[in-house]
Amino acid sequence: MTVSRLGRYVEQTVETEVVRTFVLPALPPRPELQLNGLQQILEDANQAIGRLDGIASVLPDISLFIYAYVRKEAVLSSQIEGTQSSLSDLLMFESDEAPGAMIADVQEVVNYVAAMTHGLEQLRAGFPLSLRLIREIHGILLAKGRGSEKQPGEFRHSQNWIGGTRPGNAAFVPPPPELVPDCMNDLERYLHDETNSLPALVKAGLIHVQFKTIHPFLDGNGRLGRLLIVFFLCAQGILHEPILYLSLYLKANRAAYYELLDRVRIRGEWEAWLDFFLAGVKETAEQAAAAAREIVALLEKDRKRIKTLGRPAVSALRVYEHMLRRPILTIPAAAQKIGISAPTVAKSLNHLRQLGIVREITGRERKRLFVYESYVAILNEGTEPHQ
Repeated sequence: MTVSRLGRYVEQTVETEVVRTFVLPALPPRPELQLNGLQQILEDANQAIGRLDGIASVLPDISLFIYAYVRKEAVLSSQIEGTQSSLSDLLMFESDEAPGAMIADVQEVVNYVAAMTHGLEQLRAGFPLSLRLIREIHGILLAKGRGSEKQPGEFRHSQNWIGGTRPGNAAFVPPPPELVPDCMNDLERYLHDETNSLPALVKAGLIHVQFKTIHPFLDGNGRLGRLLIVFFLCAQGILHEPILYLSLYLKANRAAYYELLDRVRIRGEWEAWLDFFLAGVKETAEQAAAAAREIVALLEKDRKRIKTLGRPAVSALRVYEHMLRRPILTIPAAAQKIGISAPTVAKSLNHLRQLGIVREITGRERKRLFVYESYVAILNEGTEPHQ
Protein backbone atom coordinates (compact mmCIF):
# COMPACT_ATOMS: atom_id res chain seq x y z
CA MET A 1 0.00 0.00 0.00
CA THR A 2 1.33 3.43 -0.89
CA VAL A 3 2.61 5.05 2.24
CA SER A 4 0.62 8.29 1.81
CA ARG A 5 -2.56 6.48 2.95
CA LEU A 6 -0.92 5.52 6.18
CA GLY A 7 -0.89 7.58 9.31
CA ARG A 8 2.10 8.76 11.27
CA TYR A 9 3.19 8.25 14.83
CA VAL A 10 3.90 11.19 17.11
CA GLU A 11 5.81 10.54 20.30
CA GLN A 12 4.23 11.99 23.41
CA THR A 13 5.33 11.91 27.04
CA VAL A 14 2.42 11.01 29.29
CA GLU A 15 3.35 11.24 32.94
CA THR A 16 6.65 9.32 33.03
CA GLU A 17 6.44 7.21 29.85
CA VAL A 18 6.94 7.97 26.18
CA VAL A 19 4.05 6.70 24.03
CA ARG A 20 3.43 6.69 20.28
CA THR A 21 0.21 8.48 19.39
CA PHE A 22 -1.35 7.95 15.97
CA VAL A 23 -2.51 10.54 13.41
CA LEU A 24 -4.35 9.60 10.20
CA PRO A 25 -3.85 11.78 7.09
CA ALA A 26 -6.68 14.21 6.30
CA LEU A 27 -9.52 12.89 4.12
CA PRO A 28 -10.00 11.87 1.35
CA PRO A 29 -7.62 8.89 1.24
CA ARG A 30 -4.65 9.12 -1.13
CA PRO A 31 -4.19 7.31 -3.43
CA GLU A 32 -7.87 7.43 -4.37
CA LEU A 33 -10.29 4.75 -3.26
CA GLN A 34 -10.77 1.81 -5.61
CA LEU A 35 -14.56 1.55 -5.69
CA ASN A 36 -14.86 -0.96 -8.56
CA GLY A 37 -15.19 -3.89 -6.15
CA LEU A 38 -17.72 -1.98 -4.06
CA GLN A 39 -20.17 -0.95 -6.77
CA GLN A 40 -22.66 -3.77 -6.12
CA ILE A 41 -22.83 -3.35 -2.35
CA LEU A 42 -22.98 0.44 -2.79
CA GLU A 43 -25.91 0.08 -5.18
CA ASP A 44 -27.63 -2.40 -2.83
CA ALA A 45 -27.15 -0.05 0.13
CA ASN A 46 -28.51 2.95 -1.78
CA GLN A 47 -31.54 0.95 -2.94
CA ALA A 48 -32.23 -0.27 0.62
CA ILE A 49 -32.11 3.33 1.89
CA GLY A 50 -34.40 4.40 -0.95
CA ARG A 51 -36.93 1.71 -0.02
CA LEU A 52 -36.74 2.69 3.66
CA ASP A 53 -37.25 6.35 2.80
CA GLY A 54 -40.22 5.34 0.64
CA ILE A 55 -41.85 3.39 3.47
CA ALA A 56 -41.20 6.28 5.86
CA SER A 57 -42.98 8.70 3.52
CA VAL A 58 -46.22 6.68 3.63
CA LEU A 59 -46.25 5.87 7.35
CA PRO A 60 -49.43 7.26 8.96
CA ASP A 61 -47.31 8.93 11.67
CA ILE A 62 -43.58 9.15 10.91
CA SER A 63 -42.94 11.00 14.19
CA LEU A 64 -44.14 7.90 16.05
CA PHE A 65 -41.67 5.67 14.24
CA ILE A 66 -38.83 8.15 14.80
CA TYR A 67 -39.74 8.37 18.50
CA ALA A 68 -39.52 4.61 18.86
CA TYR A 69 -36.50 4.07 16.65
CA VAL A 70 -34.42 6.82 18.26
CA ARG A 71 -34.91 5.16 21.64
CA LYS A 72 -33.92 1.77 20.29
CA GLU A 73 -30.75 3.26 18.80
CA ALA A 74 -29.94 5.08 22.04
CA VAL A 75 -30.09 1.81 23.98
CA LEU A 76 -27.98 -0.10 21.44
CA SER A 77 -25.34 2.59 21.07
CA SER A 78 -24.97 2.88 24.83
CA GLN A 79 -24.74 -0.92 25.16
CA ILE A 80 -21.73 -0.92 22.82
CA GLU A 81 -20.05 1.35 25.38
CA GLY A 82 -20.81 -1.13 28.17
CA THR A 83 -24.15 -0.08 29.71
CA GLN A 84 -26.55 -2.83 30.73
CA SER A 85 -29.70 -0.79 30.21
CA SER A 86 -32.49 -2.27 28.09
CA LEU A 87 -35.21 -0.58 26.08
CA SER A 88 -37.72 -1.57 28.76
CA ASP A 89 -35.54 0.17 31.38
CA LEU A 90 -35.63 3.36 29.30
CA LEU A 91 -39.40 3.17 28.82
CA MET A 92 -39.85 2.56 32.56
CA PHE A 93 -37.63 5.57 33.31
CA GLU A 94 -39.76 7.73 31.02
CA SER A 95 -42.79 6.54 32.98
CA ASP A 96 -41.07 7.62 36.23
CA GLU A 97 -40.75 3.97 37.20
CA ALA A 98 -37.03 3.36 36.55
CA PRO A 99 -35.41 0.49 38.45
CA GLY A 100 -33.07 2.19 40.93
CA ALA A 101 -30.07 -0.06 40.25
CA MET A 102 -30.12 0.87 36.57
CA ILE A 103 -30.45 4.62 37.00
CA ALA A 104 -26.88 5.52 35.87
CA ASP A 105 -27.14 3.38 32.75
CA VAL A 106 -30.60 4.70 31.91
CA GLN A 107 -29.42 8.32 32.38
CA GLU A 108 -26.74 7.67 29.76
CA VAL A 109 -29.41 6.50 27.31
CA VAL A 110 -31.67 9.47 28.12
CA ASN A 111 -28.73 11.81 27.39
CA TYR A 112 -28.25 10.06 24.05
CA VAL A 113 -31.90 10.61 23.08
CA ALA A 114 -31.59 14.31 24.00
CA ALA A 115 -28.31 14.71 22.08
CA MET A 116 -29.71 13.04 18.98
CA THR A 117 -32.89 15.10 19.11
CA HIS A 118 -30.96 18.37 19.49
CA GLY A 119 -28.64 17.59 16.58
CA LEU A 120 -31.50 16.73 14.24
CA GLU A 121 -33.49 19.82 15.25
CA GLN A 122 -30.48 22.05 14.56
CA LEU A 123 -29.90 20.48 11.14
CA ARG A 124 -33.57 20.94 10.25
CA ALA A 125 -33.32 24.58 11.33
CA GLY A 126 -30.57 25.10 8.76
CA PHE A 127 -27.49 24.88 10.97
CA PRO A 128 -24.53 23.21 9.24
CA LEU A 129 -22.95 20.02 10.55
CA SER A 130 -19.99 21.84 12.06
CA LEU A 131 -17.51 21.55 14.91
CA ARG A 132 -19.69 23.93 16.89
CA LEU A 133 -22.71 21.65 16.50
CA ILE A 134 -20.62 18.55 17.24
CA ARG A 135 -19.46 20.13 20.51
CA GLU A 136 -23.05 21.13 21.38
CA ILE A 137 -24.25 17.57 20.82
CA HIS A 138 -21.39 16.22 22.92
CA GLY A 139 -22.26 18.64 25.72
CA ILE A 140 -25.78 17.17 25.88
CA LEU A 141 -24.51 13.59 25.55
CA LEU A 142 -22.44 13.97 28.73
CA ALA A 143 -24.63 16.55 30.51
CA LYS A 144 -25.69 14.33 33.42
CA GLY A 145 -24.49 11.18 35.10
CA ARG A 146 -21.49 9.15 33.97
CA GLY A 147 -18.95 11.20 32.02
CA SER A 148 -20.34 14.57 33.15
CA GLU A 149 -16.99 15.39 34.73
CA LYS A 150 -15.11 14.75 31.46
CA GLN A 151 -15.34 18.20 29.84
CA PRO A 152 -18.71 17.90 28.05
CA GLY A 153 -18.72 19.96 24.86
CA GLU A 154 -14.95 20.52 24.86
CA PHE A 155 -12.24 18.90 22.79
CA ARG A 156 -9.80 17.16 25.08
CA HIS A 157 -6.75 18.87 26.54
CA SER A 158 -5.09 15.67 27.72
CA GLN A 159 -4.09 12.34 26.20
CA ASN A 160 -6.66 9.57 26.04
CA TRP A 161 -6.34 5.96 24.91
CA ILE A 162 -8.40 2.90 24.01
CA GLY A 163 -7.94 -0.41 25.83
CA GLY A 164 -5.35 -1.05 28.51
CA THR A 165 -4.83 0.68 31.84
CA ARG A 166 -2.57 3.48 30.57
CA PRO A 167 -1.29 4.81 27.21
CA GLY A 168 1.80 2.59 27.44
CA ASN A 169 -0.18 -0.67 27.27
CA ALA A 170 -3.19 0.62 25.29
CA ALA A 171 -4.60 -1.05 22.18
CA PHE A 172 -4.70 2.33 20.43
CA VAL A 173 -3.53 5.85 21.31
CA PRO A 174 -5.20 8.72 19.35
CA PRO A 175 -3.45 11.97 18.36
CA PRO A 176 -1.91 14.14 21.08
CA PRO A 177 -4.25 16.86 22.40
CA GLU A 178 -2.38 19.72 20.71
CA LEU A 179 -3.13 18.17 17.28
CA VAL A 180 -6.85 17.60 17.92
CA PRO A 181 -7.98 21.10 16.76
CA ASP A 182 -6.11 20.76 13.43
CA CYS A 183 -7.39 17.22 12.89
CA MET A 184 -10.98 18.30 13.59
CA ASN A 185 -10.68 21.37 11.36
CA ASP A 186 -9.55 19.06 8.53
CA LEU A 187 -12.56 16.83 9.21
CA GLU A 188 -14.94 19.82 9.18
CA ARG A 189 -13.54 20.91 5.80
CA TYR A 190 -14.18 17.43 4.45
CA LEU A 191 -17.77 17.46 5.75
CA HIS A 192 -18.43 20.42 3.43
CA ASP A 193 -16.11 19.57 0.53
CA GLU A 194 -18.37 19.78 -2.52
CA THR A 195 -15.47 19.25 -4.94
CA ASN A 196 -15.18 15.65 -3.77
CA SER A 197 -17.27 13.38 -5.98
CA LEU A 198 -17.40 10.33 -3.72
CA PRO A 199 -20.92 8.98 -3.00
CA ALA A 200 -22.42 10.28 0.25
CA LEU A 201 -22.59 6.79 1.79
CA VAL A 202 -18.87 6.30 1.15
CA LYS A 203 -18.09 9.70 2.67
CA ALA A 204 -20.19 8.81 5.74
CA GLY A 205 -18.08 5.68 6.22
CA LEU A 206 -14.84 7.65 5.90
CA ILE A 207 -16.01 10.36 8.32
CA HIS A 208 -16.96 7.79 10.96
CA VAL A 209 -13.49 6.19 10.97
CA GLN A 210 -11.70 9.53 10.91
CA PHE A 211 -13.69 10.81 13.89
CA LYS A 212 -13.14 7.56 15.82
CA THR A 213 -9.41 7.75 15.11
CA ILE A 214 -9.09 11.39 16.23
CA HIS A 215 -11.10 10.54 19.39
CA PRO A 216 -11.44 14.27 20.10
CA PHE A 217 -13.28 14.04 23.44
CA LEU A 218 -12.37 12.44 26.76
CA ASP A 219 -15.57 10.38 26.69
CA GLY A 220 -18.53 9.72 24.40
CA ASN A 221 -16.52 9.35 21.16
CA GLY A 222 -18.08 6.03 20.20
CA ARG A 223 -21.66 7.22 20.60
CA LEU A 224 -21.01 10.53 18.84
CA GLY A 225 -19.14 8.76 16.04
CA ARG A 226 -22.22 6.64 15.35
CA LEU A 227 -24.50 9.67 15.54
CA LEU A 228 -22.36 11.45 12.95
CA ILE A 229 -23.31 8.84 10.36
CA VAL A 230 -27.02 9.64 10.47
CA PHE A 231 -26.44 13.39 10.93
CA PHE A 232 -24.24 13.47 7.81
CA LEU A 233 -26.72 11.46 5.71
CA CYS A 234 -29.59 13.72 6.81
CA ALA A 235 -27.53 16.85 6.07
CA GLN A 236 -26.75 15.45 2.60
CA GLY A 237 -30.42 14.71 1.87
CA ILE A 238 -29.77 10.97 1.53
CA LEU A 239 -32.11 10.39 4.44
CA HIS A 240 -35.21 12.53 4.81
CA GLU A 241 -35.94 11.11 8.23
CA PRO A 242 -33.44 9.93 10.87
CA ILE A 243 -34.29 6.23 10.76
CA LEU A 244 -31.02 4.54 9.78
CA TYR A 245 -28.87 3.56 12.74
CA LEU A 246 -26.01 1.08 12.61
CA SER A 247 -25.59 0.26 16.30
CA LEU A 248 -27.40 -3.11 16.08
CA TYR A 249 -25.15 -4.16 13.18
CA LEU A 250 -22.00 -2.93 14.94
CA LYS A 251 -23.05 -4.62 18.20
CA ALA A 252 -23.60 -7.92 16.38
CA ASN A 253 -20.29 -7.63 14.47
CA ARG A 254 -18.19 -5.94 17.13
CA ALA A 255 -14.99 -7.99 16.58
CA ALA A 256 -15.00 -7.39 12.81
CA TYR A 257 -15.73 -3.69 13.38
CA TYR A 258 -12.69 -3.14 15.59
CA GLU A 259 -10.46 -5.27 13.37
CA LEU A 260 -11.41 -3.22 10.29
CA LEU A 261 -10.78 0.07 12.08
CA ASP A 262 -7.28 -1.23 12.86
CA ARG A 263 -6.75 -2.33 9.24
CA VAL A 264 -7.49 1.21 8.05
CA ARG A 265 -5.10 2.68 10.58
CA ILE A 266 -2.27 0.17 10.19
CA ARG A 267 -2.48 -0.75 6.50
CA GLY A 268 -4.66 1.91 4.89
CA GLU A 269 -7.32 -0.66 3.92
CA TRP A 270 -10.22 1.73 3.48
CA GLU A 271 -11.93 -0.45 0.88
CA ALA A 272 -12.26 -3.41 3.29
CA TRP A 273 -13.83 -1.13 5.89
CA LEU A 274 -16.24 0.37 3.32
CA ASP A 275 -17.36 -3.09 2.18
CA PHE A 276 -18.28 -3.89 5.80
CA PHE A 277 -19.86 -0.46 6.38
CA LEU A 278 -22.02 -0.54 3.24
CA ALA A 279 -23.17 -4.08 4.03
CA GLY A 280 -24.23 -2.71 7.42
CA VAL A 281 -26.14 0.16 5.83
CA LYS A 282 -27.99 -2.30 3.57
CA GLU A 283 -28.81 -4.72 6.40
CA THR A 284 -29.85 -1.96 8.79
CA ALA A 285 -32.08 -0.23 6.23
CA GLU A 286 -33.78 -3.54 5.45
CA GLN A 287 -34.34 -4.23 9.17
CA ALA A 288 -35.77 -0.76 9.72
CA ALA A 289 -38.12 -1.14 6.75
CA ALA A 290 -39.29 -4.54 8.04
CA ALA A 291 -39.88 -3.08 11.52
CA ALA A 292 -41.85 -0.17 10.02
CA ARG A 293 -44.08 -2.57 8.07
CA GLU A 294 -44.56 -4.73 11.18
CA ILE A 295 -45.54 -1.73 13.31
CA VAL A 296 -48.00 -0.44 10.68
CA ALA A 297 -49.64 -3.88 10.46
CA LEU A 298 -49.87 -4.20 14.26
CA LEU A 299 -51.41 -0.74 14.68
CA GLU A 300 -53.94 -1.38 11.94
CA LYS A 301 -54.97 -4.71 13.48
CA ASP A 302 -55.25 -3.38 17.03
CA ARG A 303 -57.15 -0.23 16.08
CA LYS A 304 -59.74 -2.39 14.29
CA ARG A 305 -60.14 -4.51 17.42
CA ILE A 306 -60.59 -1.44 19.62
CA LYS A 307 -63.31 -0.07 17.30
CA THR A 308 -65.40 -3.20 18.01
CA LEU A 309 -65.85 -1.99 21.62
CA GLY A 310 -68.68 0.37 20.66
CA ARG A 311 -69.08 3.44 22.88
CA PRO A 312 -65.98 2.76 25.07
CA ALA A 313 -63.87 2.73 21.89
CA VAL A 314 -63.46 6.53 21.88
CA SER A 315 -61.66 6.69 25.23
CA ALA A 316 -59.86 3.38 24.63
CA LEU A 317 -58.44 4.71 21.37
CA ARG A 318 -57.17 7.85 23.10
CA VAL A 319 -55.36 5.74 25.70
CA TYR A 320 -54.08 3.41 22.98
CA GLU A 321 -52.70 6.28 20.88
CA HIS A 322 -50.93 7.61 23.98
CA MET A 323 -49.34 4.17 24.52
CA LEU A 324 -47.64 4.41 21.14
CA ARG A 325 -45.39 7.05 22.73
CA ARG A 326 -45.53 5.65 26.24
CA PRO A 327 -45.71 1.87 25.76
CA ILE A 328 -45.25 1.39 29.51
CA LEU A 329 -47.45 3.63 31.65
CA THR A 330 -49.31 4.17 34.90
CA ILE A 331 -52.93 5.26 35.18
CA PRO A 332 -52.25 8.64 36.93
CA ALA A 333 -49.52 9.63 34.43
CA ALA A 334 -51.71 8.70 31.45
CA ALA A 335 -54.70 10.59 32.87
CA GLN A 336 -52.61 13.71 33.32
CA LYS A 337 -51.07 13.54 29.84
CA ILE A 338 -54.24 12.68 27.95
CA GLY A 339 -56.51 15.00 29.91
CA ILE A 340 -59.18 12.46 30.88
CA SER A 341 -60.05 11.14 34.35
CA ALA A 342 -58.10 8.34 36.02
CA PRO A 343 -61.22 6.09 36.28
CA THR A 344 -61.82 6.49 32.52
CA VAL A 345 -58.17 5.60 31.82
CA ALA A 346 -58.49 2.57 34.12
CA LYS A 347 -61.63 1.38 32.33
CA SER A 348 -60.01 1.89 28.93
CA LEU A 349 -56.91 -0.06 29.97
CA ASN A 350 -59.16 -2.84 31.24
CA HIS A 351 -60.84 -2.99 27.81
CA LEU A 352 -57.43 -3.07 26.11
CA ARG A 353 -56.32 -5.82 28.49
CA GLN A 354 -59.41 -7.90 27.73
CA LEU A 355 -58.65 -7.53 24.02
CA GLY A 356 -55.13 -8.85 24.67
CA ILE A 357 -53.52 -5.60 23.55
CA VAL A 358 -52.01 -4.50 26.88
CA ARG A 359 -50.82 -6.39 29.94
CA GLU A 360 -50.54 -5.34 33.57
CA ILE A 361 -47.04 -6.29 34.74
CA THR A 362 -46.89 -5.61 38.49
CA GLY A 363 -49.74 -7.68 39.89
CA ARG A 364 -50.32 -4.88 42.41
CA GLU A 365 -53.52 -3.09 43.34
CA ARG A 366 -51.80 0.32 43.39
CA LYS A 367 -49.16 1.89 41.14
CA ARG A 368 -49.94 -0.62 38.44
CA LEU A 369 -47.91 -0.62 35.22
CA PHE A 370 -49.40 -1.48 31.84
CA VAL A 371 -47.35 -2.43 28.78
CA TYR A 372 -48.22 -2.59 25.08
CA GLU A 373 -46.38 -5.88 24.75
CA SER A 374 -46.55 -6.65 21.02
CA TYR A 375 -45.32 -3.17 20.15
CA VAL A 376 -42.45 -3.27 22.63
CA ALA A 377 -41.48 -6.74 21.31
CA ILE A 378 -40.92 -5.32 17.80
CA LEU A 379 -38.79 -2.49 19.15
CA ASN A 380 -36.92 -4.79 21.54
CA GLU A 381 -35.41 -6.98 18.84
CA GLY A 382 -31.63 -7.04 19.31
CA THR A 383 -31.60 -4.74 22.34
CA GLU A 384 -31.15 -7.39 25.03
CA PRO A 385 -28.03 -6.40 27.00
CA HIS A 386 -25.13 -8.83 27.27
CA GLN A 387 -24.96 -10.51 30.66
